[in-house]
Amino acid sequence: MLSISELKSLLATPQKIVITTHHKPDGDAMGSSLGLYAYLIQKGHHVKVITPTDYPYFLHWLPNNADVIIYADEQERSAQLVAEASLIFCLDFNALGRINELGELVRVADAYKIMIDHHLDPEDFDDYRHWSINACAAAQLVYDFIVNELEDGAMMNKDIATCLYTGIMTDSGSFRFESANASVYRIAADLIDLGAEHWRIHQLVYDNATENRLRFLGHCLSEKLEILREFNTAIIKVTKEELKAYNIATGDTEGIVNYALSVNGIKLAAFIIERTDKVKLSLRSTGDFPANEICKKYFNGGGHRNAAGGYSDKNLEDTVSDFKALLTEYKNQLLQ
Repeated sequence: MLSISELKSLLATPQKIVITTHHKPDGDAMGSSLGLYAYLIQKGHHVKVITPTDYPYFLHWLPNNADVIIYADEQERSAQLVAEASLIFCLDFNALGRINELGELVRVADAYKIMIDHHLDPEDFDDYRHWSINACAAAQLVYDFIVNELEDGAMMNKDIATCLYTGIMTDSGSFRFESANASVYRIAADLIDLGAEHWRIHQLVYDNATENRLRFLGHCLSEKLEILREFNTAIIKVTKEELKAYNIATGDTEGIVNYALSVNGIKLAAFIIERTDKVKLSLRSTGDFPANEICKKYFNGGGHRNAAGGYSDKNLEDTVSDFKALLTEYKNQLLQ
């Protein structure tokens, strides 16, 4: 493993750097990636952000978004950049399977790999790790990496602050999750002092929906929401035909599961969606209920205690049946 002094020494001279993050990146993935990008280009490095897939339109306003390369669209160029990199920063994921085909390119690359992440059970592919499950967001750890690990807080500027605030805001549920402790608020205040326009960021992320998304949300809540009071659980299931009918784009389904969790008395909510290749699940829970355990044990996934995801190779109906069947195992916890 690299020491921080060795990493500082490497970063003292221009490097070819790739920053990558998990597939279907969210606000934290893109905020942390573009925040680190804005820092590293100031230091004279040659930096590229490569995402495995596309990401929501409501994140395209982020500073330097135009410089992002999407692997699915530019595979040869991406592969060359990864192969030529001297440093690869892996943000908001801790297992190479989370970046799809890009993962094997990163695995065999000669570059030093630096992981900055807050998820459980990291895979040992990295050479330097800035990791904590107590952080509310990868963006919080990028802030800590720049300010405290590298001791380079003087290089923080408005672009970095805007990106990192976006990551922290989105992954903390607009600062309402338990992980948003006093230190997170202090970081947010510093980012605002540095120029992050908190009101504008919130508006661009949360008040920027398409008409299709709003109509789809209405459909999910009025027609697709199923309440299982005997398990304090709510389920929304969606077919690929429904996605097509509402012309759903990447990002349009984000956050819908939280509406199910907001129903009075609900402790576990599931958004189960049929994609072309597999069925995806997004789980949210309250209190100590381990949504991540369900995803890891039954649905090839994982995540945080109260926010996790996974997938099934079965069809939609069978996946929903499997999910309902396992609730019996957790009934006591769900009814506490």
